[in-house]
Amino acid sequence: MLHNLINRIGLPPKLLLGYAGVLIFMMGEGLEQGWLSPYLIQNGLTMQESALLFSVYGFAAAIAAWFSGVLAEIFTARRVMLAGLVMFMIGSVLFLSVGLPSHHLATMIPTYALRGLGYPLFAYGFLVWVAYEAPLERLGSAVGIFWFVYSGGLSVLGVLYSSIMLPVLGEMHTLWSALVFVMLGAIIALFLNRGKAANDVKKPTASLAYVLKGITIAFENPKVGLGGIVRTINTSAAYGFVVFMPTYMMDLGFTRTDWLHMYAALWTVNIIFNLLFGIISDGLGWRNVVMWFGCIGCAITTLLFFYMPQWLGANYWATVSMAGLFGACLAAFVPLSALMPTLAPENKGAAMSILNLGAGLSTFVGPAVVGLFIGAFGAAGVIWIYAGLYLFAAVLMKFVTLPQTEAAASSRAACGEWVKDKGASL
Repeated sequence: MLHNLINRIGLPPKLLLGYAGVLIFMMGEGLEQGWLSPYLIQNGLTMQESALLFSVYGFAAAIAAWFSGVLAEIFTARRVMLAGLVMFMIGSVLFLSVGLPSHHLATMIPTYALRGLGYPLFAYGFLVWVAYEAPLERLGSAVGIFWFVYSGGLSVLGVLYSSIMLPVLGEMHTLWSALVFVMLGAIIALFLNRGKAANDVKKPTASLAYVLKGITIAFENPKVGLGGIVRTINTSAAYGFVVFMPTYMMDLGFTRTDWLHMYAALWTVNIIFNLLFGIISDGLGWRNVVMWFGCIGCAITTLLFFYMPQWLGANYWATVSMAGLFGACLAAFVPLSALMPTLAPENKGAAMSILNLGAGLSTFVGPAVVGLFIGAFGAAGVIWIYAGLYLFAAVLMKFVTLPQTEAAASSRAACGEWVKDKGASL
């Protein structure tokens, strides 16, 4: 299916193995997402300590995500992805053999954080590859497919795998099995996919100044900085949910398996709409889709997902439906991955670094909001904070507009593709 979709959209076929490898790699990265926090709490950590662990993990991921763009331009995407694989494997082994068995927060934090440095280099390194390979008029679709496989592995296949294997393998063996998926995904993306990426040939000189370009561009081009803030807000609620929503849902009468199914449903719908919104945004406009369907949609559905079980009781299907609706709106942020490099065509890697930094920071901000505010305001207060952040992101998107030349080029390309498609159908 993925091969046919890539051909139909008009993307380079060599991206296929990369997409497939990211899907499998992220399955290994995400299989503990929906249940690790309640497992840690059951084994002695408080909710605030669990939130701290996930926040530090997210901060490490944010640092790696920030560097991924400029490093991919300097050293090539392939080498950055390989470095990410090595760091993830080392961090996982240390966390599972030393950190987690100790049940000691001071030991768990550094080992889990080392693991968090690895996956952004792998996944976002490939996203830079996509930004260079895909034609401008199909960039929205190309990044839509990236987020399709990223979310599909991270939050759907990984979570579903856990729901099946936890009763069979137990928590520790399930975590160890993640290394199999990570290695298999890397083999497919890196060692079977031998074609050169577009930025493998011409690379900027490695220098501190160019590395710092991955942060200074946010001030030199404020629209890029605003886009990074919006990307930070994008998935913050989703990453915060894993800290407190399992406990909240189980207190209302749901089981752990019910929660895992809700979380899987959220991301299953999300990956479908990653594709749809990626394609739709090439016609409706990248900014419009992010602002209306993403920011405003997530503000509304975040509240509905939380309050639906209170209004209807432990109604499984109603709550699953709300989770899916939130996941659909979450996907409407996908066009940011097309918008950001287009805002800085001469510094695509640096612009992607800001985007990736935002993606990494969301894994820090989401749990941090829980840790800071759940004690004072409770779960309901945390949910309203997330909703407020999405509304703030909608205001910021009013100012994230394409330069006139790029907007005109994108419109002409889209119009040309529409005419060509119509001519073929006639």
